[in-house]
Amino acid sequence: MGKTRTSWDKAHDDRYRKLMDLLVAARKKLGLSQAALAERLGHHQQFVSRYETYQRRLDVVEFVEVTKALGLNATDLIARLESDSPL
Repeated sequence: MGKTRTSWDKAHDDRYRKLMDLLVAARKKLGLSQAALAERLGHHQQFVSRYETYQRRLDVVEFVEVTKALGLNATDLIARLESDSPL
């Protein structure tokens, strides 16, 4: 029998990690600190830190908000994830 994946494993799925890595790369490319991005989002810096370090997952609404704050299109980012294209 196959191993049942726990919620911890699912939070650390390679595809999810890659998506978060793309968001981190985009933030850094813009020269934004976690605090500056958090301010744009109306959150504390810890919010950004926690999703960037895989301590919490973004839901779809939060993901769209983050992509907008970074000047990205959520649909395009997901397409890049699926095609392995760089930002």
